[in-house]
Amino acid sequence: MESSIRISSAASISSFKTSSTSPTENGPKSIPTVRSSAPPNGVLATFGSDPSKQQPEQEQREIITGSCGYVLEDVPHLTDYLPDLPLRNGAVQTYANPLQDNPSYSVVKQYFVNVDDSVAETIVVHKDSPRGTHFRRAGPRQRVYFQSDEVRACIVTCGGLCPGLNTVIREVVCGLYYMYGVTRVLGIEGGYKGFYARNTITLTPKSVNDIHKRGGTILGTSRGGHDTMKIVNSIEDRGINQVNKFCYCSMLYYTVYQVYIIGGDGTHRGASLIFEEIRRRGLKVSVVGIPKTIDNDIPVIDKSFGFDTAVEEAQRAINAAHTEAESIENGVGVVKLMGRYSGKSSLRDAVVNGVKTVKGFIAMYATLASRDVDCCLIPESPFYLEGPGGLFEYMEKRLKENGHVVIVIAEGAGQDLISETTLGTEEKDASGNKLLKDVGLWISQRIKDHFKEKKWTINLKYIDPTYMIRAIPANASDNVYCTLLAHSAIHGAMAGYTGFTVGPVNSRHAYIPFQLITEEQKKVVITDRMWARLLSSTNQPSFLDPETIKRLKASQEQLCETQSGHNRADG
Repeated sequence: MESSIRISSAASISSFKTSSTSPTENGPKSIPTVRSSAPPNGVLATFGSDPSKQQPEQEQREIITGSCGYVLEDVPHLTDYLPDLPLRNGAVQTYANPLQDNPSYSVVKQYFVNVDDSVAETIVVHKDSPRGTHFRRAGPRQRVYFQSDEVRACIVTCGGLCPGLNTVIREVVCGLYYMYGVTRVLGIEGGYKGFYARNTITLTPKSVNDIHKRGGTILGTSRGGHDTMKIVNSIEDRGINQVNKFCYCSMLYYTVYQVYIIGGDGTHRGASLIFEEIRRRGLKVSVVGIPKTIDNDIPVIDKSFGFDTAVEEAQRAINAAHTEAESIENGVGVVKLMGRYSGKSSLRDAVVNGVKTVKGFIAMYATLASRDVDCCLIPESPFYLEGPGGLFEYMEKRLKENGHVVIVIAEGAGQDLISETTLGTEEKDASGNKLLKDVGLWISQRIKDHFKEKKWTINLKYIDPTYMIRAIPANASDNVYCTLLAHSAIHGAMAGYTGFTVGPVNSRHAYIPFQLITEEQKKVVITDRMWARLLSSTNQPSFLDPETIKRLKASQEQLCETQSGHNRADG
């Protein structure tokens, strides 16, 4: 495989040298694939090969290399595994895209995305860097693989709440109806287990007209409850060919029904299993994911929907804490924000050894936007309380200088410090996420105890808006973003793609294979410029000694060199 360094936000792959032609005039090209040497599951396979030799239980990836020097991480297509699709003139039967007759699109200069358009994952490179990984560009294709009256779609939401869920549901329903004439859309109630344990509701443009003004999800949600066989049986029995699931981070779109799945990394892992079982059975079903997570920890894509709304709402809590703190002598405001812990290692070991397990994006961005925070504590950056350079010493300094101090702490921060002072077994929720101890209450009490010993009188106010920020409707920015995600998912499913998620990569929407979403989670990098900007804004200490900083940088450089070596070897 070529290096993962990329140079442009959008490029053409038409210069690839191929040994076969497209199954249709404008359909996806059947290009020989280059197998990855280290796929996430350790299985090597290519799409379009003999189905009897494939391993549907394992996720397979299609990686295409071209003479122009970069790599296309392609997504599956129905023609890869359905040999009995109807033919016309020796090619797979396709249909003209209904958008060409849609009055709304009559003003568009170019109706359709070129089938060979791609989007680069990385756009900043060195002068001599090779071109890197690209993804198929999202958008309407000139030919589609479904007639409008044969499509049945379903939508499911899984995992935790997130601003914008209802907006995505609304835009999938309205987009299918108004752009492609699809009138049969079902909502699956109660998450994954709703496929076999709950009722469905019929979704129409009229029934979803104003749901974007509400928080939560009209379909209900749940964690866990994933039974691949039962879910696919339900899809097959209902005759669904397009399925879209909205979960904590992702969305799916199937074809016999089109299935839309909205959710996060856990939901996407479930969606991948569903897609593999559908492929094994040879069902004409498109599975498409829409990534959703309030933590903004989905890899590859620029950001997840709902994040902007969450940061905006978090600022309200910070403003309240600041007002309380500055209005009284020695005022201390403590705000706890979302920032999930997702690993098994201790946080200090995770940072020093390069094992990324937690994320504090909401806390970091809300702090940068607020300008009223004196110290931001996130899981990715270990901190300590006592001694020179510790949090307590810094707070004393700020109280002497300003008379007040505001602390923002992500819920996953300091969990190792709490474990040192409390006993208890590690519990997990139905999705397998570790249940966190309340670091906000814990650190508030430690602050009170410290200043009591120092015989300082402080007035501490603790604010916890954790679940308030995810239960509100999406703001204007997220509403627009949700519309683009929904439309991109619909276009991909109608074009016959499946087993992918959709999202912006360097501001251009693209189709991304499931395994790239589920391999790892995006984290705040405390050796990055963004974290440096936060430290500069708050003037807080980094809480890291010079030796630890040196080890962090060396670990990051070694990781980059190792990855570059793997890419050169694969190429």
